[in-house]
Amino acid sequence: MSSIVISIAIWTAGFALTILLFFVELFLTVVLFPFDKEKRILHAQCFWWANAVIGLNPYWNLRVSGLENIDAHQAYVITANHQSMGDIIVMYKIHTQFRWVAKESLFKIPFIGWCLSLTKHVKLTRGQFGSIKKVYREAGEWLRKDISVLFFPEGTRSDTDEINEFRNGAFKLAIKEKKPILPISITGTREAIPKGSWIFKTRVFAKLKVLPPIDTGKFQPGDFARLRDIVHAKLESAAH
Repeated sequence: MSSIVISIAIWTAGFALTILLFFVELFLTVVLFPFDKEKRILHAQCFWWANAVIGLNPYWNLRVSGLENIDAHQAYVITANHQSMGDIIVMYKIHTQFRWVAKESLFKIPFIGWCLSLTKHVKLTRGQFGSIKKVYREAGEWLRKDISVLFFPEGTRSDTDEINEFRNGAFKLAIKEKKPILPISITGTREAIPKGSWIFKTRVFAKLKVLPPIDTGKFQPGDFARLRDIVHAKLESAAH
């Protein structure tokens, strides 16, 4: 019974915080429209939201390390492995400016999807070549504005502790725009959100580790596969 009561409280608090986040962002969108065209202030609102959502869940224990590897004045192509929808929350713990490359369906979720739209994250429609071209055009524009772009290069969540094969797009983009790759390892979040139930039962001990950035200046356009494999190997090593 206690897990049911706690779960109701967790979901209620999370939903209320997300509604609050949306209305804060909506208010700031109107008030700061002439002054915050790159949505930096809007994006920063997700920091307190993530802190609150994680802090209020007694089943979640998250350890963050490697933040010293982030230069606040540098734009990166951020690449992270993907285990759970909970990754979307924990990634905001790096407290830096970035834009997701996120699938279109996430933008349709009430409140959280509306926040993604307000903050101008990059929408990907799977299976449409025109959408892929649009994604890389928008991602390149953000990088040239010195705002990082975050990819889950597996394309979908891994069902095991092994990291799936990476797609090439993030690495082609990093080489083209001459931006360093910032690898981020996420472990332990697979059970963060219950599957097939709404009741939290399992304690989650998760880790988010920011690895040292990888300079892409010496990579040629045709070297994307080598860069992809280097990043994959580093994330695999960090996960074990």
